[in-house]
Amino acid sequence: MLTSPIEKKEILAESGLDYAVFLSFTEALSRYEPRRFVEEILVGRLGVEELVIGYDHGFGRDRKGDQGTLRKIGKDLGFTVDVVPPVSVGEAAVSSSLIRDTIMEGRVADAIDPLGRPYSIRGIVVRGEGRGRSLGFPTANLAVVDSYKLIPPEGTYAVRAVLRDGTYAGALHLGPRPTFQGSPPSIELHLIDFDREIYGEEVRVDFIQRLRGIERFEGVTILLKQIGKDVGRARRVLEGWVPA
Repeated sequence: MLTSPIEKKEILAESGLDYAVFLSFTEALSRYEPRRFVEEILVGRLGVEELVIGYDHGFGRDRKGDQGTLRKIGKDLGFTVDVVPPVSVGEAAVSSSLIRDTIMEGRVADAIDPLGRPYSIRGIVVRGEGRGRSLGFPTANLAVVDSYKLIPPEGTYAVRAVLRDGTYAGALHLGPRPTFQGSPPSIELHLIDFDREIYGEEVRVDFIQRLRGIERFEGVTILLKQIGKDVGRARRVLEGWVPA
């Protein structure tokens, strides 16, 4: 899943929309033929007068309905249908498949334009081993809130972190920690120039750029040098993404 219901509500609210209706996709609803769906839901319950859809929109049982179906039913029932043509970024038409593949390849920076915003996940800050603080780079360990959300590949990322009191620059480790044998995989967020306890808080993490993959270092000293480089690079990448 690219966008959770909560994220959809937030995005729609920012667009200036007055109302949003979320329809639960039940087994019974999945068996609705196209015309029945339009008559009972769109017209009967929502009173639609004008319908805006994407060029490849499909609906009804087995996605039998398309824009042609809607135009015909709309003529019968008295509503109009507007079709949004494909939107391209470069030479590629924007689609959820394109965005999903881009994120799964770790190219989170390339996903920003087609998505219209940085890809994000949300997590609750939980207690970890405390190793980051002892090394001079305290981290917030995150337990992902939306279990169905797509998680980018393992690696280190420059991220924008949104907390209840503001927006901060950060460097995120996602995946195993091979330098420390026996340590389980984790999602650890280091907030740059930040010093406050945030256990139990929810954090939205916006992925801005992947910095590198997972590496095993021969000792803590070499690891610390690399972390310092990662944080410095993240700071530079995030200029303009967070308040100065």
